[in-house]
Amino acid sequence: MRSDPNLRQFRYIGQPARVIFEAGALTRVDDEAALLGLQRALVLSTPGQHALAARVSMLLGTRSVGVCATAVMHVPNDVAAHAVAQAKSLAADGLIAIGGGSTVGLAKAIALDTGLPIIAIPTTYAGSEMTTVYGITSGAVKRTGKDAKVLPRTVIYDPDLTLALPSAISAVSGLNALAHAAEGLYAEDANPIMSLMAEEAIRVLASGLKRVVQAPQDRVARSDCLYGAWLCAMVLGSVGVALHHKLCHTLGGTFNLPHAETHSVILPYAIAYNAPAAPQAMAAIARALGVPDAVLGLFDLGTQLGTPRSLQALGLKVSDLDRAADLAVTNAYWNPRVVEREGVRQLLEAAFYGRVPG
Repeated sequence: MRSDPNLRQFRYIGQPARVIFEAGALTRVDDEAALLGLQRALVLSTPGQHALAARVSMLLGTRSVGVCATAVMHVPNDVAAHAVAQAKSLAADGLIAIGGGSTVGLAKAIALDTGLPIIAIPTTYAGSEMTTVYGITSGAVKRTGKDAKVLPRTVIYDPDLTLALPSAISAVSGLNALAHAAEGLYAEDANPIMSLMAEEAIRVLASGLKRVVQAPQDRVARSDCLYGAWLCAMVLGSVGVALHHKLCHTLGGTFNLPHAETHSVILPYAIAYNAPAAPQAMAAIARALGVPDAVLGLFDLGTQLGTPRSLQALGLKVSDLDRAADLAVTNAYWNPRVVEREGVRQLLEAAFYGRVPG
């Protein structure tokens, strides 16, 4: 018996995680480590956030076995292998990742190999802390996958940790997060709970980002942005992604373009590509932004936030466009509109020059 197409049909699986959201919550890290039974935690960060990682190590006291401040963009395989070796040599029994997507990504690479539990402390709006998705780059190709053991057991959201995030980085990081919610609205496994979260995430994050750009020390705006980013992360962790994320993984892994900036450039173009096949998602995005058109609303939001406007500005060469298009349609992710090479090539060219999408 065929189901009635007018009747709702979906599956929803919640991701288990403990979330602490509070200004000043960083001071709770030792208590959270104790709840997980950690006695030898390794603290992870990028080189630029070594001082912050050292602070976490100090808060952990005897529960810390040291700091590994080697996280970099796109999780290169050799960096991951070195961190795995360090964790094993120190007999670490857990990982504390403080920073953005690069640091959480490194923690996931270690957990994938060792099964060690992760406590994530985001300082940007990346969102990977709420997902089972990992990515490791080897031979200029970024390999992604899903595994339950890389999902952080505990996530500590402390809005005060984002006060030092420059407004320009806040803007691109926020648009990176917003892309998770936008694609979640038309995901193959979309469901009503995640769609509600996605629309709310876009609304509160877009509003918060505008205020942060105007007043970077506005703690209420920072809290709103981190709340919106958490909602985006929940969506990313619960439903699939589509063409936008495939393009960004390709551009980042193969051409080493900066992760968040690439998301901020590609977003309105990928949404424009899918707009004819996802009218309900477009309506939700437009409502959340308070604009008549989702595609132009996203493009204008990036302009208001002062984010990079083209792939050319990020360092991509016009000679790279054909290869990028070829890679994007190889093992393509599910997408509401059929992924065709010529259409993707046109999308990339428009994004390369920063033309108005659509």
